[in-house]
Order: sequence, then structure tokens, then C-alpha cells
Amino acid sequence: MQTYLLLTKLSTDLSMQMKDRAEIGRNWLKQVREKCPEVKFIAHYALLGRYDFLDIYEAPDEETAAKVSFISQAHGALSSESMAAIPYKRFLEITEEIS
Repeated sequence: MQTYLLLTKLSTDLSMQMKDRAEIGRNWLKQVREKCPEVKFIAHYALLGRYDFLDIYEAPDEETAAKVSFISQAHGALSSESMAAIPYKRFLEITEEIS
């Protein structure tokens, strides 16, 4: 499985619904689990800055990662960016292979 990072920025309307944040998050996670049961979440962080949330998860392919992003947008995200992540040790191995 490939590791992915999901950076999410909420819409202004949704970010104002602080009381409902837990419920909104549970609904999002429920949808992801129903539509992408093979996804395994590793970590979920609230951020202070350009993005509101960072999720680290494993998925079998980029199409599944795209579904996770689309589900985020369908649940009120203004934007969501998915990126593939390479473990640092593997990154170093790759650089050795091309040197």
C-alpha cells in the first residue's frame, strides 16, 4: 500500500460550525470507510495555517486516494490536496540508485 497525505481547507461556512465539528468529521470518516474500505488511516491532525487538516493514510492506488479527496470536497472542503509520500529511508535508497 502507498502512503498518502491529504491536506484539507474547509469552506468558510463549514469552518464556522465549530460546535458541529466532531459530527461533521465522523460523517466524513464514515463515508470514506464505506466508499474506500481498503483505506487505512495512520494519523489525523488539525492545523494552524493555510490548511485546516492533515490526514496520513494508506491506499492501494492513486484512484482510491482521489476518492478520499473527492469525498472531502463533497463534505464541504474548499480544497483538498492528496500527495504520495515516500518514507525517507526509501527516498535515500532511490537517490543511491541514480547516483
